[in-house]
This record gives sequence, structure tokens and C-alpha cells, in this order.
Amino acid sequence: MAKDAVQVELRAWSEDDLVLLRLQNTPEMTEHLGGPESEEKLLNRHQRYLNISGQKTGNMFSVVQLPHREKVGSVGYWDSDWQGEEVYETGWSILPLYQNKGLATAAMLQVIGIVKRERKYRSIHAFPAIDNPGSNGVCRKLGFTLDGPCEVEYPKGSMMQSNHWFLEL
Repeated sequence: MAKDAVQVELRAWSEDDLVLLRLQNTPEMTEHLGGPESEEKLLNRHQRYLNISGQKTGNMFSVVQLPHREKVGSVGYWDSDWQGEEVYETGWSILPLYQNKGLATAAMLQVIGIVKRERKYRSIHAFPAIDNPGSNGVCRKLGFTLDGPCEVEYPKGSMMQSNHWFLEL
């Protein structure tokens, strides 16, 4: 590994990560996701993140930048259905101060390794907003295939114009 390579550690989502979730719930961070959530929805999201691994339907992690051990964002994957096929879906969110440093890519490399070892599904899919260059760039760097634009429901009850990216595992 190169001396200046970005290093991150993934930590299982914990009660302490509610603070991180609140830091991510800003207009700047949710610009491509329909805007900030209410406190009630945020608490529900936190509970889902806490429960997902126990339900064996995915995992959510806080992303910790090394060597300073600062929490810089979140990443996760979960069971999903895409056009009748059961697949992994993934998403990530890196705080503004830490964006454009390769942290999301480094975190996603670890997620890809985890899902490959699980061998549950044949592919992992991402649906970043069409106008989100950072997240689309992460998909490109990781070798995901761009299937093209699509419409996905996010948040619930709202349709979002996304790019559909996938990676065969």
C-alpha cells in the first residue's frame, strides 16, 4: 500500500453514532437526498441502522479515518430488490470537511470485500442522484458499471432521478 494511501476503519453502527447521523442531516449533506429529515425520522433511521445487522439484512458502519481515528461519515449495504432480482444495495455519506479525499472509495472497497465474503447475492447496486458528481465518481473509481438513469423512491413517498450503478461480485 502506498505511503500516502487513505486508510479507514469501518465500525459497526452504535448508539454513539446518532451524533454522526445528526451531523449528516444538514441541507448541504442531504442536497441530493430530498433535504434534512425531521428529528423523528432521524431517530427511526438510527434505530434501523442499529438493528440491520441483527436482522441479517445488511450492515451499517461509521467510517473512521486513520490514524487520527476521527469519525468522518457512514457507509452501509442492505438487502434490496432490483427489477425482480435480490441484490445488495449500498450507500455512503462523508462529512463535507472530509470529502474529495478518497474516504468514501476506501470505505466502499471494504464494503465490497465484506459482501463478496458473504456470497449472498451476485451483485451490489448504488443509486446516486444524477446531479451528485462525488457519489457517481466513487462508483466509477470502484469499477461499477453505469446502467443508466432511473427513478427510485427516496425518501419514501418521493421519486428521485438517479443513476443506476452495479458491480458483479
